[in-house]
Amino acid sequence: MENPENIDRMTTLSQVMKTLSERGIHREFRMNDQCEMKFENSEKIYQPSELIILKTYRFEGDSNPDDNAVLYVLKDTTGNLGMIIDSYGADSNYPGEKFDEFLRDIPIQESDEFNF
Repeated sequence: MENPENIDRMTTLSQVMKTLSERGIHREFRMNDQCEMKFENSEKIYQPSELIILKTYRFEGDSNPDDNAVLYVLKDTTGNLGMIIDSYGADSNYPGEKFDEFLRDIPIQESDEFNF
């Protein structure tokens, strides 16, 4: 789970995405309509055990709950780094429970490398 002592300095999704992009992380892991998790521009279908969550960032809109989002930095078993971006709450990007179940089954190994 999240470490309350680890407060991220960056406050917006765009700031974090820009910094990740500068570090070469710009591709996304996405779940398709068949509930298969794939890496952007790849045909590989991932199981949760083939991924590790390295960092979780949560963003809350000051005035609009529709601005709530979460960004996960992930690494696969071959070392590819990517992210998952999702709105959270009632307006998730991924309807149904399959996405939530998939995320819950991914091991978490928080990395200080992404504390910026």
